Amino acid sequence: MKLQPWWEATSLADMTDSQWESLCDGCAKCCLVKLEDYDSAEIYYTNVTCQLLDTETCRCSDYAGRHKIVDDCIKLDRNNINTLSWLPKSCSYRLIADGKPLPDWHHLRTGDAEMIHAYGASLRGRVVSELEVKEDDIEDHIIKWID
Repeated sequence: MKLQPWWEATSLADMTDSQWESLCDGCAKCCLVKLEDYDSAEIYYTNVTCQLLDTETCRCSDYAGRHKIVDDCIKLDRNNINTLSWLPKSCSYRLIADGKPLPDWHHLRTGDAEMIHAYGASLRGRVVSELEVKEDDIEDHIIKWID
């Protein structure tokens, strides 16, 4: 009898903080600057990232202190994961919340955190930091390749 992996056998609500954090695949798509059309509420993704994102590793350079530095940084948690419609369909948290399997390249399946980059599912090599873009120019960075 094959045992289910813990991420399939454990509900999001029952996961430890360590288990929750380990679900993150490191794609960094949640760190993209997003624009919202106030009339239609449509969300537009840009290829501009939060100032704290290390665009090479696709990890936050100050994860513990990010909320003190970036006032609109949203902490993904068990209570809001189903309400954040801007999360990409490929987000591991969203997949698990929807009862779907993690992708074959996910580090929990492969044991290799670099596999997401090799597969091309992360932002590595495709984004610029908001520190390099003038605020008035962000609309020029709208993209369509998020999912």
